[in-house]
Order: sequence, then structure tokens, then C-alpha cells
Amino acid sequence: MSEVNVPPAAASAKTQAVTTAMTALELRASFSLASIFGLRMLGLFLILPVFAIEATRYPGGNDAAMVGLTMGIYGLTQAMLQFLYGLASDRVGRKRVIVFGLLVFAAGSLIAALAPSLTWLAIGRAVQGAGAVSAAVTALLADLTRDAVRTKSMALVGASIGLMFAVSLVAAPVLAGWIGLVGIFVLTCVLALLGVVGVIWWVPPEPLQHKDMPKGRVMDVLRSPALLRLNFGVFVLHAVQLAMWLALPAMLVQAGLSRDHHWQVYLPAVLGSFVVMGGSLFQLEKRGYLRAVFLTSIGLTALVQAALWSQVDAAPSIVFLGVLLFVFFYGFNVLEASQPSIVSRLAPPQSRGAAMGVYNTLQSLGFFVGGMGGGWLMKHGGARGLYATCAILMLLWLVVAWPMQASSRQDVAVKAG
Repeated sequence: MSEVNVPPAAASAKTQAVTTAMTALELRASFSLASIFGLRMLGLFLILPVFAIEATRYPGGNDAAMVGLTMGIYGLTQAMLQFLYGLASDRVGRKRVIVFGLLVFAAGSLIAALAPSLTWLAIGRAVQGAGAVSAAVTALLADLTRDAVRTKSMALVGASIGLMFAVSLVAAPVLAGWIGLVGIFVLTCVLALLGVVGVIWWVPPEPLQHKDMPKGRVMDVLRSPALLRLNFGVFVLHAVQLAMWLALPAMLVQAGLSRDHHWQVYLPAVLGSFVVMGGSLFQLEKRGYLRAVFLTSIGLTALVQAALWSQVDAAPSIVFLGVLLFVFFYGFNVLEASQPSIVSRLAPPQSRGAAMGVYNTLQSLGFFVGGMGGGWLMKHGGARGLYATCAILMLLWLVVAWPMQASSRQDVAVKAG
């Protein structure tokens, strides 16, 4: 059985403040890496709301299967390389790998911007995915933060992703009208290069002890039951997250909200979920309830999928769908913040990059499978088949995750084995 120990809650408020408050270095590391992650994700998210429409203007853009492949190939190449990037960051250093990955991502954006056909656009998207820096970024954040504040740090990264998603829903249609898909890809390239600048001059230096650390064994990561549970979980979470959006916009239209105004539901749901998460997750974790909030979040996400299933043939109200989205984003954000934090604590320090690489590989595969599998389900089973499958997958994850254990309120620990 493996164990992750979070420093015990202190008897006095003074000691507690010392153990749970971020230091200046931790704040700098958290905000700088969250910003770099956010800039990269903004470049990706800006494409999603407008890609299917804009792609029809390219030769071959009327082939729906090719458009789908062009959208999904990013996740496939990213999944293929996340582990290698994470492993390389254990060997040659986190910041070198992050800079290299951002430059590859920028090159892919430039290829896509100059693409004369949908085939070249797919090549550009594939190269973008080859800039798979997520594992190295989260491993570096884990290196620069203590266990007691790591969930909070990871939550900042998760918040940057959610915020960029919300911003993209509002900004993408406007930008597409001003500068088109080509201009958005150019902007994506610029954002990646700004990320390189941030890594070099803003992110704190890597810990010196990391350079002298013994080389970890990959099998230490692949044989850990606790890590395997978390890897399965992130695969399911992101497969469900992507798949549900294949039917949700149509339900909002059915409820009477035009596509141009969907952000009026998305934005309050995303921002409200962050406020509630910030006021609950960290306090509950500090008091020893991480297991409870973790499992509850999985259950809430499953309930959302079941509720969406029940509304497919009904006449859903905008308010009800907005409430469901708020609950979904709350559960998603809690899981997105806590899972990588737990992975970073479970993994041996010398294999942390490899562990985050495997974790992010399964995350990327979840995106890819969610898109491809969700499309197949929509074609053969409709929205009811899609949401039923999503609910079953979340319940299966709940069963898989149930053995994780938390110790007493005074000594918070997460155990899985």
C-alpha cells in the first residue's frame, strides 16, 4: 500500500498558518506556471468554437471525417509524447523541456496558419500536439511547492484552464470575424512564444537537488496501483468532458438560447464553480476530508450526466441546464485540482516527471477517445446513448476510486493500494 502524507493540521493557528500559507517562491511558481499553462490553453481553446465552420473554407473542408480528425489529432500526438516529455524532464531538467515543447507548439501553430489545405491544417495540429509540456509543467510546480499547499497550486493551474475556456467562448467568434482562423493560429503562435519568455525570466529556477537526484525507474510508476487508479480517473474525466459537449450545445438551443449567447450560461457556471471550489476544497482537505470531497465530486459528475440523459427528450429550461453545468464544473474543477496534486505526492521524487507524463498521456487519450467515441455514440445512439455511457463511465470510476482512504482529521493522508 502506498501513502501520501500531507503535513498534519497544527494545534495552534500560528503553526497552521506556517504550514498552509504559500511562501513568496510558491506564489511566484504557482502564478507563473499557471499563466504559461493558461496562455497555451487559450491558444488551443480559441480554435474550438469556430474550427468546424472555418475549416469548410479549406480544400477538403467538406469532409466531416477529415474535419474531425484534424480536430482530434492534436490529442493523439500529445498523448503519444506526454510520457516522453515527462521522462525527459526527469533527465535533462523541467525548464529545458518546457521551452522546447512551447517552441514546437509555436511551430505547429505557424504551420496551421500557413496551411493551404485541410491536410496541412491537420499536420499543423499534429505538430501543435507534439509540444506536450503539461507533464513537465506540473512536475516543476510539484518540485517548487510543499505538499501542504500543492493542491492549492494545482488548483491555480486548473483555474487558468477553466478561465481560458470561458474567455475563448466569448472571444473566439469575435476574433474569427476580425482575423479569421489564420489570424487565430498566428495569435496562438505568439502566445506560445510569450510562454517561452515567461519560463526563462519569470518561473523560479529549478531546485538544485533535482539535478543530483538519482534516476527513477519507470516501472515504479507503472506498477503503482494508486497511480493506476488516478490515471484511469483522468482518462474517464476528460473523455466525458469532451464527449458531453457534442450534445450540450443542441440542448441549449432546444431550450431557447441561440448559439451566439451560450457563453451567458457557460461563463457564470465556470466562474461560480471556481468561487465555490475555492471556498470548500482547501478547507476540507486541511481538515482531512479530501477522500470525501474527491469521491463526492465523482458522484456529482455522474449525476449531472444522468440528469442530462433525462432531459434529452424533455423540454429543458435554460436555468436547469445552467445549474447542471455549475455542478459539473464544480466537480470537474475539484478533480482537476486534486488529482495531479495526489499524483505528485504518490510518485517517487526522482520519477515525478515520468508519473506526470503517464498521467497527462491518459488525460490526452481521454480527450481523443471522448471526441471519437462521443461522435460514434451520437451517430448510433443519439444524445441519450451518449449521456448514458458518460454516466456509466463516471460510476465505474467511482467504484475504482473507492479504495482510496483518508486518515484522521488531524493527520491528512491519502492512501490507495
